[in-house]
Amino acid sequence: MNIRHHLSDPLLIAYAAGNLPEAFGLVAATHISMCDDCRARLGAFEAVGGALVEAESVALSAGCLEATLARLGMPETTKPLAKRSNLPAPLADYIGGDLAAVKWKPLGMGVRQAILPTGSGASARLLHIPAGQAVPDHGHRGTELTLVLRGAFRDATDRFGPGDLEIASEDLEHTPVAEAGEDCICLAATDAPLRFKALLPRLLQPLFRI
Repeated sequence: MNIRHHLSDPLLIAYAAGNLPEAFGLVAATHISMCDDCRARLGAFEAVGGALVEAESVALSAGCLEATLARLGMPETTKPLAKRSNLPAPLADYIGGDLAAVKWKPLGMGVRQAILPTGSGASARLLHIPAGQAVPDHGHRGTELTLVLRGAFRDATDRFGPGDLEIASEDLEHTPVAEAGEDCICLAATDAPLRFKALLPRLLQPLFRI
């Protein structure tokens, strides 16, 4: 799997510290299970964090911190999380099944979603976008994490395929379009409502909880 778009360092550090909202944590865990690079970086951050915690109660031996930091450049030995069914393990475990068990609800133009139960602070949903179909042009009032599980989509920033994660902030306005040939299935999390230009999506927004 050729993953080109990853979790940022601040998101990985927050995930390692357990400081992400549940919805963001689900996206992060699912991406990490698919991405060798982010698993390695996560291991390094956890090692540094562990060393700092230990340093509060005991003195570090000579060269300990340097050795820990050196892990940033070392190959990660942690094995990928096991996969079950047709979804990455963290997501499959979370929803208790596979894509066949997902209860989709139509959003229009063939696009479907399934809102996942998560705690406060952010919301998570699965999105099913038919091949060649565009999602309405929108901006963001907060942060949106979109992880591709199957297929691919393109927007003004780049192409995002399986395992890729797009991190959208308030300064990004885009129109994601699923590539032809295969439907695009994504796991998305937002901490604020989207900002739509067109009237119809704005009117339907409260109903669809987007």
